[in-house]
Amino acid sequence: MTTLSASAATPTSVPADALVVGVGQGPDGPVVAGGAESLDADLGGRLGAVLADLAVTGKEGEVTRFPTLGATPAALAVAVGLGRVPADGAPYDPESLRRAAGSAVRALAGVRRAVLTLPLANVGARQPEPAPDDLRAVTEGALLGSYGFTRYRTRDPGKDPVAAVVLAVDDAGQRAAKAVLARAEAVASAVALVRDLVNTPPGDLHPVELAAAAVEAGARLGVQVDVLDEKALRKAGYGGILGVGQGSANPPRLIRMAYLPGRAGTTVALVGKGITFDSGGLSLKPAAAMEWMKMDMGGAAAVIGATTAAAALRLPINVIGYAPTAENLPGGSAIRPADVLTMYGGTKVEVLNTDAEGRLVLADALVRAGEDTPDYLVDVATLTGAQLVALGSRVAGVMGDDTMRDRVVAASQRAGEAMWPMPLPPELRASLDSDVADLKNIGDRNGGMLTAGLFLKEFVPAGVPWAHIDIAGPAFNLGDAYGYTPKGGTGAAVRTLVQLLEDLAAG
Repeated sequence: MTTLSASAATPTSVPADALVVGVGQGPDGPVVAGGAESLDADLGGRLGAVLADLAVTGKEGEVTRFPTLGATPAALAVAVGLGRVPADGAPYDPESLRRAAGSAVRALAGVRRAVLTLPLANVGARQPEPAPDDLRAVTEGALLGSYGFTRYRTRDPGKDPVAAVVLAVDDAGQRAAKAVLARAEAVASAVALVRDLVNTPPGDLHPVELAAAAVEAGARLGVQVDVLDEKALRKAGYGGILGVGQGSANPPRLIRMAYLPGRAGTTVALVGKGITFDSGGLSLKPAAAMEWMKMDMGGAAAVIGATTAAAALRLPINVIGYAPTAENLPGGSAIRPADVLTMYGGTKVEVLNTDAEGRLVLADALVRAGEDTPDYLVDVATLTGAQLVALGSRVAGVMGDDTMRDRVVAASQRAGEAMWPMPLPPELRASLDSDVADLKNIGDRNGGMLTAGLFLKEFVPAGVPWAHIDIAGPAFNLGDAYGYTPKGGTGAAVRTLVQLLEDLAAG
């Protein structure tokens, strides 16, 4: 992974291959942002003219490279767009800085060392802790933007990511700056793990391999990991997980990760959907809709990533993560529409659509998580196509108890992940009533994301604050890379979950 450091030296004096400056989109043309003063001076005050000659606009995502012709140690200068200049001298939004840093580092693949001079608030001794959000945004953006997945490329592996990024700050020795860099490295490492898991072809990541990845990740950080195989699942009565997985030759698993620092008084349970490949089962998806279904374990991966990040950051909070994982295939023993499954805990569910399988494995895990008597419960899943219809491919939907839902959304805003609060209308609940069982696994087609949330609510322990995050769209980027977001697996929800854990640990 790209290494991070900070320097209080004049940016143009730091040995590097490239120097990155920010440019805003002003009403009358590009506006050079703070931090570029030394480059402008070394260019004889002509930076603005150079940018104008290159037709730089400053729009978000724009990256323009130009040679410094020996004016600085860095042979290459890079102007990265920050978007519209804030009115009345206000600072840039942290997410704009995060995306700009990601765009610049992504564009600099193949360069060994780069200096970032994006406009940061003062992180000197007078700056109160915690460190400014903009420094955190730039560090995260730089690391997240350096990601690449080349495991299966043999002929053209592509350029190596930037090896080292140096951040220009006012006081490199200031404790807050060091803490921000350390946090960014822990979070970015967790996101990279999730992206790797999501990007791995489904033929190489069955439930047993996903469980092995969780064991390996936990072992590095002292996280206890227990895995129930198909025999243990059958003995304990996990009907949802077993039912979804019974059409595949690759048996299901239930992964339990426990980070228990010993000094914590609060326990948070995280539950993530882990369908390693989703064909839809006998309710078969169209062929094109299956092409990206290796990402259907993105919720489980996010839980694995967030739990390990909590351990890496040594957060003073108990985190227990559950990842119910199965492969949903239409084999000869697959569950049929109209079959009834007995879930963990005894609830009987009529399965009318085998492609609504994620809620079945989550239901088992939610009930099991309740046995740990958590103070808070959050589940995350690539659950419904209805999420994409309602909110698009970049905005996750959050449902649950109003207070907990809003707390998750607030954490997502600080983390820089787009999430939107959604209701759980009580009038939709009746559509989940079954004529032959306690529930059916699908309800009213209108509001499908909401009825899925209402189904999950049936398995949440009474009195436990709960939120459900639907990341069906944000977990996988089918389009071109942008900002710090690569094509393919994105690592969605990890940063929000880590921020939420920090908030809950703080009380």
